[in-house]
Amino acid sequence: MERIYARHLPSHVGEEIRIAGWMHNLRRLGKFAFLLLRDASGIAQVIVDSPDQLKILNDVQDESVLAIDGKVVAEKNAPSGFEIHNPRITVLSPVNEVVPFPINKSVLNVNLDTFLDNASFGLRHPQKQATFRLSAALMKGFRAYLSNNGFIEITSPKIVESATESGANVFKLDYFGRNAYLAQSPQFYKQIMVGVFERVFEVAPVFRAEPHSTTRHLNEYVSLDVELGFVKDHTTVMALLGELIGAMLTHLSEHCSRELSLVEAKMPQAPDTFPSIYFPDAQTLILERHGEDCSNEPDLTPQHERWLADWALETYKSDFLFVTGYPMSKRPFYTHPNPADPRYANGFDLLFRGLELVTGGQRLHRYEDYERALRERNLPLEPFAGYLQAFKFGMPPHGGFAIGLERFLMQLLGTHNLRETTLFPRDMNRLSP
Repeated sequence: MERIYARHLPSHVGEEIRIAGWMHNLRRLGKFAFLLLRDASGIAQVIVDSPDQLKILNDVQDESVLAIDGKVVAEKNAPSGFEIHNPRITVLSPVNEVVPFPINKSVLNVNLDTFLDNASFGLRHPQKQATFRLSAALMKGFRAYLSNNGFIEITSPKIVESATESGANVFKLDYFGRNAYLAQSPQFYKQIMVGVFERVFEVAPVFRAEPHSTTRHLNEYVSLDVELGFVKDHTTVMALLGELIGAMLTHLSEHCSRELSLVEAKMPQAPDTFPSIYFPDAQTLILERHGEDCSNEPDLTPQHERWLADWALETYKSDFLFVTGYPMSKRPFYTHPNPADPRYANGFDLLFRGLELVTGGQRLHRYEDYERALRERNLPLEPFAGYLQAFKFGMPPHGGFAIGLERFLMQLLGTHNLRETTLFPRDMNRLSP
């Protein structure tokens, strides 16, 4: 017989079928047993009451891979409302040692480091499966919205010649006897491709050689990058980002109700237009509400971000808040300054539940402006030659942003460590599995 998935049982009541998967749990009750079989779609309950079939189960442990032929029966007391009777069990891959920790409980109760050391096993837990199905769905929603709105997906190099954005924070490689680096972002390439397609995006890993050990940073993560041409200014980019985030959340609501329920996710409050606050006004607000004078600071601290998020939720019923107009001293050299006050950038951060989720803004688009910006920062032109070539031959006003996938998922699920929403985290201490 052709194998079916556990979620298809309702369509086969009264029929003989075959399912296959992992032995999630076995509960013996005298002359019969309840066997829970897990596959990629869910869990099926199997009633084992034949002495011969019970004997087969004497030699296997949880996570053994089984194929089961049997008859589908509707049973309201079964976990899914259906179960399999008269099973014939075939052991495809027996497990003969004790599992590192149980994954057949509704909640995974294990230390994070122990889990990560055994991630190839622990990721099988239904909640972990749900977490990374949601991750996949966020990427799918991201791609779908952009593809339907005239954007072209690109794939840029991850090995680059120059440590262009910030040399101290890149991983250095030996590239056939020459120095090369892992890319911190696709920033330069996606700007170049605006000159080709006008609207582009990429879903890919980026690498940051930053020696930190926090719950909100990793040395490799997935970046959802977007760049678009012919913008008015950074507000065009912000409008697109707000629509995109809304579309991604809608995609989850429409296609991932089971996964959202499994992880008990609380969907965010996301108005059609996200509120925004200008950076100097944010500093004034912090002083007025919390008595902290941060007027001389060029950036916001994590506590400042949380205070601003509380204000946005209270005032606008929004879990999202744009902070615009950061000081140019804290923005990359390619950032377009505010024409009305060049001390501040035509850029933004998007806070999600008190944590920076997105950085973006308008870019410079004239070659002479890049020459001036690099000169003012005492940076040489030569390492940027390939990048700047595009600006010699006409580039439109453009801008873009990057969303950290794992950070988005962390805030969505309310977890407290980015490693919980990263498939195989890479930090200062972890290179395996």
